[in-house]
Parts: sequence; C-alpha cells; structure tokens
Amino acid sequence: MTHSQPDGFLAVPPTGKGPGVLVLHASWGLNDTIKAFCKRLAEAGFVVFAADLYHGKVADTISDAEVLGNAVDANHLQAEAEIAEAAKYLNERVGGADRGLAVVAFSLGAYYGPNLAAAHPEHIRSVVLFYGTDGTMGTDFSNSKAEYLGHFAENDEFESQSNVDSLEERLKRAGRPVTFYRYPDTGHWFFEPDVSQAYNEAAANLAWDEPSPS
Repeated sequence: MTHSQPDGFLAVPPTGKGPGVLVLHASWGLNDTIKAFCKRLAEAGFVVFAADLYHGKVADTISDAEVLGNAVDANHLQAEAEIAEAAKYLNERVGGADRGLAVVAFSLGAYYGPNLAAAHPEHIRSVVLFYGTDGTMGTDFSNSKAEYLGHFAENDEFESQSNVDSLEERLKRAGRPVTFYRYPDTGHWFFEPDVSQAYNEAAANLAWDEPSPS
C-alpha cells in the first residue's frame, strides 16, 4: 500500500531520485525559509519532504509562533503520529532504501526528531538538530540506530544548556555516534535568514558547510 502525500512540502532533485531527508519545521511553521531550505537540499541531490504540523498556518511573530507551537505540543501524540506518517511516505517515495532517512529538525521540530529515530529505528539513519532538543522528554535511545549531529546557539533563551548537555550525555550513554556544535555569539533561529534579529550568516554558513568545534 502506497501512502498518499501528507500535508507538507516535497522538493525533488533534477534527477528525480536520491536519499531521503525529512525536515521538521521550527515554531514559525512551514514557511518560505523552510521551503527554501528543502529546495537547497534537493539541489544537492536529496529527495526532501517537510511535514506541515500546522496544516497551512504560518506565524509571523514570536507570540503567534508560541501559540501554534503550544497547540501542537498539547497534542504531541498526534504530532508524533503525523511525523511518523511523513517518514513512511518519504521512505516509500525514495524506494524504501535500506540506508534509511535523514531527519533535519529545527527548534520545535527538534523536540520530535530524536523521538522519531528512537521509535522508528528502521527508518532513520541520521538526525540533525538545530537549536532544539527533546526537552525533558527523556527519550530512550537504546533502540535507535541513528547518528546525531547538533547545531546549538551559545545564547539561547528558548533552549537551556542543561537540556543540550543532557541529550548529548543520553545519546553517548546509548552508544550512539553524536557530535554537537555550539556556536559563539548566536541565539535561537541563527540559521534562519528571515528572523533578522537572530540570523547569523557566518554561523549559518558554517553549519551548512562543514562545522568545526571552534
């Protein structure tokens, strides 16, 4: 049975095929920045699907983003089910490749990315987190088969350093390959150019290209 496309945005490389990348949006929703990121990945040869957890709604202000994000988190089991469905759809779209999918998760999405890899280890080969963790969720990573990469802000009012350290420690304890980078003089959303008060071009380029611990 082939799954129909869930709510979201699909970007396909010129060849029409490639490894699958599932993108989980920040609290702003599936906006033009996330779509541009998906297209950028597609140009690099990936089949990319961004799940739309807000089903068409997009926030323009932090207060609106908090309202929409809180509504999703209040019904987090539904969000987890929708993300799992998106992963199944993308896995079928790329031919169910044995190598599995990569997940790139921003902020709000990063709360769900680690859990997806733990709950569906057969589908997820790597998880990339941008300035977000699973919070106080305490995800059990014993079944995960994924590698983990994290890009975190030095000065982040929305994600505590203790949560970042806790996630890193739990992943290492579970024997997962994990590399977390912390970017000096950055805040939440530093990768997103439309968030002018937070965007840091140098850090964003570093995160895209080949980040180093420095």
